[in-house]
Amino acid sequence: MHPPSVDALARSINDIDLPQPLLVDAARLAIASGDPESARQHAERLHRSLLGPTINATGVLLHTNLGRAQFGYSQSPRATNLEFDLMTGKRGSRSEHAGKLIAKLIGAEAAIVVNNCAAAVTLVLAALATDKGVAVSRGELVEIGGGFRVPEIISQSGARLIEVGTTNRTRLQDYVSAKESHDAALLLKVHPANYRITGFTEETSVQQLTTIDLPLVVDLGSGLLDEACSWLRDGKPSWLKEEPGAKQTLQAGADLVMFSCDKLLGGPQAGIIAGRSDLIAACSRHPLMRAFRAGGLILSALQETAIAYLRRDGDAIPFWKMVQAPLDELKDRAKALEVGTVLATNAVAGGGALPGAKIPSFGVMLEGDHAAYLRAQNPPIIARVNENTTIIDMRTISKEDDSLVSQALQKCI
Repeated sequence: MHPPSVDALARSINDIDLPQPLLVDAARLAIASGDPESARQHAERLHRSLLGPTINATGVLLHTNLGRAQFGYSQSPRATNLEFDLMTGKRGSRSEHAGKLIAKLIGAEAAIVVNNCAAAVTLVLAALATDKGVAVSRGELVEIGGGFRVPEIISQSGARLIEVGTTNRTRLQDYVSAKESHDAALLLKVHPANYRITGFTEETSVQQLTTIDLPLVVDLGSGLLDEACSWLRDGKPSWLKEEPGAKQTLQAGADLVMFSCDKLLGGPQAGIIAGRSDLIAACSRHPLMRAFRAGGLILSALQETAIAYLRRDGDAIPFWKMVQAPLDELKDRAKALEVGTVLATNAVAGGGALPGAKIPSFGVMLEGDHAAYLRAQNPPIIARVNENTTIIDMRTISKEDDSLVSQALQKCI
């Protein structure tokens, strides 16, 4: 018996929302495997491998595998004034939009936007410390997601790492010695956003480090703009109490700060470098800036996020809207699902930020592991499984998705 033609088999599965060339690929795979009936399965697998929306029911607000900060943004299909000065009619700078707003929010002289925080650190070191020594505490030589390590970033930037202090204790004199004995030209302080050292510890504060006559740059990582959290109805939450703000770090005397935009900032994936205008200018002039600079869509989305902060409208930023959801409301929404056992849970920030910080929440628990079934829904629902129980945490679910979650859970049981 002859196998069906590729074209005929592809046409038989054209109800799947894929362009014809991809349906043809699925048909060819099925025929090559000797099982033409598997064409639909191949096409559905391909469809689910594409980037698309999911419902985050994990209780991890900044889930790295789910895109970290949730945010909504759209732009009309028109040209923009990305690098065009509307006042003079001449070429402008892409740093004059979102970067200027971020600088205003944190009291910086200037700010620029790059691809992510790792790019920000690399660019700063390359622009300010190529072939020079950079002093970093041994307790801050961290590894971030994906295996990127601070010593490797320093090496790739062309700078020379000077390790100071010990893993658990680093004093001001350690940095002074690095300047005097090892010719350090820059001090780098790295906020250990994804771990904590407790017990017999000591670290040198930003304010103490400003007594050394060297540029001080601080990698804040998670990107809390201002410790006052004036955009929130009830002010700074207790679980954020030890998180440093970019504004306060600059006020304490840091020359530059770097941080991510898709964590506590609640915006698109990008990185910020902010602080002294002369150092920002040096970074802007460096050849790596062209490789690391953010594109127009990212800058426009970040500008929209910054404007929400300036309006003190935390609910306009999905991350902070989730943070502000009252416990009673989450409990009522969990009950309204009408399935499973309603229980108090603890959400977490995620995204390599605030390790150990717990955010009170509510959800529902179902006996058994239903993760695969929930992932197969449209849109997929990503739940948390613990000791053969499935937990749906309401804090990370948008209200608009409650009915979809309820329907999936009803079918699930």
